[in-house]
Amino acid sequence: MDSAYKVRIIGDPVLRRRANEVTEIDGALAAVTDEMLDTMYAEPGIGLAAPQVGIEQRFFVYDVGDGPETLINPVIMESDGEWTYAEGCLSVPGLFWDLVRPKEILIKGYDLTGEEVQIEADELLSRLFQHEMDHLNGVLLVDHLDEEQRKDAMKTLRQWQDNVENDPDDIDPSLGLSLP
Repeated sequence: MDSAYKVRIIGDPVLRRRANEVTEIDGALAAVTDEMLDTMYAEPGIGLAAPQVGIEQRFFVYDVGDGPETLINPVIMESDGEWTYAEGCLSVPGLFWDLVRPKEILIKGYDLTGEEVQIEADELLSRLFQHEMDHLNGVLLVDHLDEEQRKDAMKTLRQWQDNVENDPDDIDPSLGLSLP
């Protein structure tokens, strides 16, 4: 399935910039979120932040099995506990690490009708929100790794990038990566 957007991969400068606040919630934004959801499902993923498709605005789409949702201008109000989980990222393809993040959060933002929403989230939903918030702040998954993990990750990503540039049809399957 073709999608309207291509997911930006680590190394793209847009992924390192803090996104701007959304100033207008309208039909145009709703259309963009529909296209982002198509892209997210095609990857497949459970969340996608606007900067991951080159849009420097503070919103993301997600679906953890309860139907598609959008959160605009989100702010984490509270967090509590710790939860370790293997976390991956569409912008860092094919790699996963056990990361510790707060188990529970309270997040507020706006939905596509412009109504303020507050969501108490735990475990997977909490992690998804924190991960997408990182993207809105120019933070990537590799920024949460220790020095040795980050070095290994960057080596693997460089090897993947070299393979893609030299022969995109001959990706080393031992990398566990697929083309974006």
